[in-house]
Parts: sequence; structure tokens; C-alpha cells
Amino acid sequence: MNEAPPRRHPLRALLLAIVVAAAVWTFVIGHRIVAQSRVDQARPADTIVVFGAAEYSGKPSPVFRARLDHGYDLFQQRLAPILITTGGSGGDPRFSEGGVGREYLIARGVPANDVIAETQSGNTDTSVERVAVIMRANGMKSCVAVSDPYHLYRIKRMLEEEGVSVYTSPRPLSKPVSRWQRIAAVLREVVSYTAWKLHVT
Repeated sequence: MNEAPPRRHPLRALLLAIVVAAAVWTFVIGHRIVAQSRVDQARPADTIVVFGAAEYSGKPSPVFRARLDHGYDLFQQRLAPILITTGGSGGDPRFSEGGVGREYLIARGVPANDVIAETQSGNTDTSVERVAVIMRANGMKSCVAVSDPYHLYRIKRMLEEEGVSVYTSPRPLSKPVSRWQRIAAVLREVVSYTAWKLHVT
């Protein structure tokens, strides 16, 4: 007499399906993040948007300075007539990332009328929303987005959701990044992108 095959526990099967789906999603989005990070799409646009990073008592952090310098170089190439810097105060009572970025670019020689500072956002999501508002108010439809390489896939998708034509341009890295640092950075972006995607879906 043949024995009946053991029944698979439905909860275990569901958990396995969830784990497999999460792994596939992580691989696919991670691959897209890495692919976007390796492409420099810089071309003429209505504005160059430099996304904020930390500032220390009115001075841009090394990461932020590298982003600003790259945005400055693109501006010098006449790819856009306007620069937008982003970032709120992050608890600093005197300075904001966007304001510090604007002052840094002006100090480098960019005319004050050619730099707009977004100073209220606390994260990438609100930065994108406020940048889109600024662009619409000024009749801008396209931008070159400047940030760290692995940050750009999420930025591009967010701005596209706002109806902006986006070209990404990663800031140069000042020092080599280890394999584990790259993996950690990509995984953080996968999580952040997934959270945003779930919110807008």
C-alpha cells in the first residue's frame, strides 16, 4: 500500500514564497541601482539639482562638498542656467544644508541669482517633492541630478514620479570603496526605494 506524500504546511510554504520573492526583488532592484550608479547622463537641462548631505557649522561635509563641486563643474560646462541645492537644518539652529550649499557655490563664483536653495526637507523624499515644486514654479521641466552614485536610482524614479525629466550624474568618489561598503550601500538603497515604492503604490 502506497503511503500518501507528506503534506506541506501552508504557513511554511507561504514564508518560503515571501523569502524567495524578497530575494528576487532585492537582486533586481540592487542590479538597477548599481547599473544607474555607473552611468553619467549629464546633458543640457533646465537646472542642476545638487542633493544635500551633512554640513558642520556652516561648512559642507566632504561628501556634500564633492557633490557641490561636481554640480559646479556641470554649471561651468553650461549644462543648465540654474543650480538648486537641497536639505534642511537637521537640528542645526543656524544653518541648513541647502543654504550652506548655496553659499558655497556663490563663494566659488556662481552668481547669487543662479542658485536656489531648498532648505526645509529632512530626507530624500521631501527634497524631491520640494524640488519639484520649485521647478514647476519656475517653469522648469528637466534637471541633472547630482548625488552619490548609489543614491541616484531612487532620486531618478522619485523625480520622474513628479513629472520631471531626469538625467543623473554621480559625484566622483574621493577614495576607493570596499566590496562590503558597496554591498551595504546598495542594500540600504534597496530598503529605502522599497519603502518609497510601497508608499506611492
